[in-house]
Order: sequence, then C-alpha cells, then structure tokens
Amino acid sequence: MNPTVLSLLAFAPLLLAAVLLVGLNWPAKRAMPAVLIISVVIALAAWGMTVNRVIASILQGLILTGAVLWIIFGAILLLNTLKHSGAIKAIRGGFANISPDRRVQVIIVAWLFGCFIEGASGFGTPAAVAAPLLVALGFPAMGAVMLGMMVQSTPVSFGAVGTPIVVGVSGGLDKAGISAQLLAKGSEWDTFYRLITSEVAITHALIGTLMPLLMCVMLTRFFGRHKSWSEGLAVAPFAIFSGLAFVLPYAAAGVFLGPEFPSIIGALVGLTIVVPAAKMGFLLPKKTWDFAEAKDWPAHWMGSIEIKLDQLTAKAPMSVGLAWLPYLLLAGLLVLSRVNADVKSFFTKNLVLGWVNILGEKGLSGDIQFLYLPGGIMMIVVLATFFLQRMKLSELKAAVGESSRTLLGAGFVLVFTIPMVRILINSGVNLANLPSMPRAMAELVATSVGSVYPFFAPSVGALGAFIAGSNTVSNLMMAQFQFDTAHLIGVSSALLVAVQAVGAAAGNMIAIHNVVAASATVGLLGREGTILRLTIIPTIYYLIMAGLLAMLAIHGFGITDPLM
Repeated sequence: MNPTVLSLLAFAPLLLAAVLLVGLNWPAKRAMPAVLIISVVIALAAWGMTVNRVIASILQGLILTGAVLWIIFGAILLLNTLKHSGAIKAIRGGFANISPDRRVQVIIVAWLFGCFIEGASGFGTPAAVAAPLLVALGFPAMGAVMLGMMVQSTPVSFGAVGTPIVVGVSGGLDKAGISAQLLAKGSEWDTFYRLITSEVAITHALIGTLMPLLMCVMLTRFFGRHKSWSEGLAVAPFAIFSGLAFVLPYAAAGVFLGPEFPSIIGALVGLTIVVPAAKMGFLLPKKTWDFAEAKDWPAHWMGSIEIKLDQLTAKAPMSVGLAWLPYLLLAGLLVLSRVNADVKSFFTKNLVLGWVNILGEKGLSGDIQFLYLPGGIMMIVVLATFFLQRMKLSELKAAVGESSRTLLGAGFVLVFTIPMVRILINSGVNLANLPSMPRAMAELVATSVGSVYPFFAPSVGALGAFIAGSNTVSNLMMAQFQFDTAHLIGVSSALLVAVQAVGAAAGNMIAIHNVVAASATVGLLGREGTILRLTIIPTIYYLIMAGLLAMLAIHGFGITDPLM
C-alpha cells in the first residue's frame, strides 16, 4: 500500500475523534467507542496486526485505565473529604487574605501550585488536583478544567521528577548507537544528554513566561461577565512577573542540575516570591476582577459536583494552616516517594497488580501500583486528614459515596479511550512489517514539509502526546524519529529532540484521556469537546512559538551539537 495512504489511515482514528468531539460536539462516551472500533479495523486490515496483539493491547489499555481511575478517585475523594471536614471553607477564606482577585488566584493555585504538583507527580495529576480546588474556591467547573489543562504545558517536560526526559528521551533514543557516534566525534552521551535537557528548559522558559497571562486572558474572555480580553490583559505586569518568578529558577535548574527538579524548584521559588507580592498588591491592577453571580452562569459551565459549603454541617472555624495541611502533606509525600530510594522501593513493590507479556505478547505489560500512583498517596492523605481535622466517620463515608458515583462516568469513557491509544502505539509489531501508526503519521509530516521541518517538529511531539496522553510516551515513540530526521536535513539532532519534548508537553493540553480525567473530577463528563475547543488555543500558541524558536536557533543563531 502507498505510504501516504497508510499514513492517512493512521491519522483516521484521531481525525474521527476530533470530528466527533470538537466538530459534532459528541460526548466522549459516544465518540470513543466508535473511535476504538475504527482503530481495531485499521490495525487488523491495514497494519496486519494479529488478533492476539490487538486483544493484548486492549487488555493493556484496560490495566492502564485502572491506574488512571485510581488517580481520579484519589483526587475527587481528597476534595470531598476536605469539603466535609470544613477545610475548603477555610481555604476559600484564606485566599481573600491574599487577594480576592480571581486572576491572582488562578496564578497562585492553578499555575504555581499546579506546576509544583506536576513536578512532583506528573501524569495529569495537576488538572485532577487543581481543577476541583478551583471549583471549591468558586470557579465555574468548565473554567477550572480549562485552567487545569493549561498547566499541563511548561512544567510537564520535567514532571514526575523528570520522567519525560529521564525515561522518555533516554529510552526513546538509541543510546548505544549515539554514544558510539559521539565517541568518534570526541564527545560523550552525558554531554549530549545535558545539552538536550538545557535546550528543553530554555525553550520552555521562553514560551512559558506568558502562560500565566494567557490563563488570565482565557479566563476573562470566556468566563467573565463582559467576555473581555482586556480584563485579562490588565493583570499583565503581575502575570508576567509571576511567569518569570517560575521560569527563571526553572531554567537555571534545568541547565545546571539536570531534569529531575526544574518544575519543583521553579514552583517553590515562584510561590515564595509571588504570594507575598500578591498580599502587598505588587503590580496588581487597582480594580479587582470577579465572576458574575453564579446564578447567572450558563448551565454548561457547571459540573455535577457542587461545593455548597453552606449546606454542610456547621463546624467550628478551621485555621488556614490546618486546612492546607493535607495539600502540603500530599506534595511532601509525592516528592518523598519519587526522590527517596527506600520510600520509592517500598511504594513500587507493595500493593502492585500487574501482567507481564499479556497473552504472550512480548513487551506488552501493564500494572497498577496502588501505593506509588498519586491516587494511593492521596488515599494516605485522606486517612491522615480524617484524624488531623477530627472528622466524623459519617462525613468520610459521605465523601467516599460522592466520589464513587462521580468515578463511574469517567470509567466508562476511559475504558474505550486508553485501549485505542495502546493499539496505535503497539502497532509497530505487525505482519506487514510496517512502522507503528504514530511513526507513520510523523513520517508523513516530515516528508511533506522538507527543509522547514524544524518548525513542525514540536507538532510531531504534540501529536504523540495527543495520542498517548503522556509526554513520556510521546518521547519514547518519537525521539529517535526526530533524531534521524535532523540528520537527514542536516540540523542539530539535540535541538530537534529538545523541541520534540517541548511539543509533547504542549500536546498534554489536548490529550483526550487527560481531558476526560480532569472533567471527571468536577462532574463535566460529556463536555470534552467544548473543553478541547478552549485548550487548543494555548496549544497552538505553544507549538507556533516552539517552532519559531527552533527555526531561529537553527537558521538565525546556527545552533549545533557535538554530532555536527
């Protein structure tokens, strides 16, 4: 079959998903079963995958679905527990002491706190944590999900203590072959690896400086009473200041310390600087911005999860410090479980459900690490909260019941979404000896654009993340392809691998199963298409900027690497 036709067939499931979700506004629970069926047909008929491998891929997807649902359940349960304990009421009140301005709250809660959670945990956790917290603070559910998804950009390449680089880039490149090439040039792998990491950090920092401003502008334009761009732009000095407070230490950590801590360090330094500045009113506009009255909001803004604090049992006022303690405990445990070797070993080796070489298919494995996943750590925090905030057993039971009901809808959608993703990724092993479907898509892009390919290289990374819902997996799939393409067109391979990682981070903002997961935490299942139409705007901004920076670096500054 013609390679172009094959590449277009590979695109078909994604195009169908886009048409159904975004074009026709179908809910994901209707769209994704259809997309899964089409994926299976293409895998069997066009790619020559065996029935056994397709079924094994579906089973692998179901195991991964279980892992994602565990994270969602943990995030929803933590929120509901804090609602019933009275903590959310205290947190909401505490923000009034920092600033009642919703734009400031976005920057502190979604951007800086979200970046910290991403750095510590990754894998979609910031949206699952930040979105319900924003709802609890009085944001419309759809706006909260949009903002939570926008956080899945700048910090993502160094999320989960650097996993997208440490695992994704290192595992996605032919390390042995590249090391031999570097040795012949008088260099070594570590030098090349540090160069990639530095270029990822600097590129993200240049683009990410404006992300807090873009979040504020998106909020006021789509969820403000006046639907105004200018109300978002009015906070530009403070937003850019907050962006710099994050990206400068973030970039420095990436260049000098490596890939593990940029997002964590950037967020901690940023919070230390920005929170006191907000309290002092530094660079803030004189006019405070807020939403219209909730009763005037369109129905589609609202989720099925409501935080009606006044309807809960009256409690003695809780201190802001005690109210925030579960989130601080969550952040601390996430970092400890990723950094401390003994703690990590305990969490990864206990309470693990897995299947190696599913149905005999070599390399197809999956597991649910109940303790190590953020969902397990959130469960530990929920139990700690029960005792620390002196809750009644009936309150905890109510939180568990509410969370379980919310989970059912997300489970149905993800049961179809993630298996579809695994079929695409696993299609590289087939009877027709064809490249995997994501690889075929990437090759079509590369051959179509020729010498201007560096501009499109980030979009290839985003495509991988859109498919897989993961920066790490996108890097694993596409890093070697980017490296080889760079050699073919005579440009820096380190730079193209770096913008691959940047683009893959941006692609997380539109990754379907991330949108589904975040939507589930605030009761917005069925409106994924509307959210995608919003998050495509910052995604386009990110990819255009990354592409322009890649072209400028190559053709303007003549950036090279040890292999040139």
